[in-house]
Amino acid sequence: MFTLSRRKFLALAGISGAATLSGFSALAALKSSNQKRLTILHSNDTHSRLDPFPPNDPNFPNMGGYARRAALVNHLRLDDPELLLLDAGDYFQGTPYFNLFGGEAELKLMSQMGYDAAILGNHEFDNGLVGFHNVHHHAEFPFVISNYDFSDTILKGVTKPYLVLERNGIKVGIYGLGITLRGLVAPSNFEGLKYLDPVEVARTTEETLKNRHRCQVIICLSHLGFSYNHDRPSDVVIARETSFTDIIIGGHTHTLLDPAVKEKNKLNRDVTIGQTGSGGVRLGKMEVLFDVSSEEKNVVAYTTKIF
Repeated sequence: MFTLSRRKFLALAGISGAATLSGFSALAALKSSNQKRLTILHSNDTHSRLDPFPPNDPNFPNMGGYARRAALVNHLRLDDPELLLLDAGDYFQGTPYFNLFGGEAELKLMSQMGYDAAILGNHEFDNGLVGFHNVHHHAEFPFVISNYDFSDTILKGVTKPYLVLERNGIKVGIYGLGITLRGLVAPSNFEGLKYLDPVEVARTTEETLKNRHRCQVIICLSHLGFSYNHDRPSDVVIARETSFTDIIIGGHTHTLLDPAVKEKNKLNRDVTIGQTGSGGVRLGKMEVLFDVSSEEKNVVAYTTKIF
């Protein structure tokens, strides 16, 4: 069993928080009594990198680690206590922490960091459905996946097809799209799981969030991958084939999008796509400023950043 007290973790997380950031948010100066801000922090493909990369790593010496991320999150929460913290999958697999604790360590630390939701990536199935079932209760946040049907498996009821949250007076809808597991995961590790077409599910779910729940902003947590050289479902394809999805927070392809990418949807409106590479080295931030003087709560400003 993995044990690390919240006090010790937060103490570790505070070692560099004050030194990593300075100044106000990019949108803070724009705010007025008629404006509300939504802040979204996002990660993906951490792959059990609880500790920083070693000093002799050729690409990321001393970078990453959950304590550094927690310090950034804690600092940013001082500016916006109601921010959203989301993960786009593959938080499992990649270091001995996963081999020893089966994902318990990752979920406990993500919970202490205050994650609001996460999607399932393909590596969350590396120990099979039973393996994920054995550790999922350590997560104090929901798992959102819209195109995996677990109704005939041990994971029935463990995940949610979508979430509706409210932050700073803004109603936020969140849904999740996972990649097909065939060719990535041993068939026995997802036996009984029904995979649903991500484009069809995205259209149905975003319509539900927009028209039934009246969400002002709709976020897709995706582990499909950013883009491919064919028609395989990807973040770019989802952006182009949907109408109400505003933001796609992606994973799987380990793509660093700095700044985030804009893609036009079916209504010729911008969809913002973000992804932060891999290994937990970077943390993404999106800020959306809304004009709340009207019922529609129109977006008046948009910024993205990678830390």
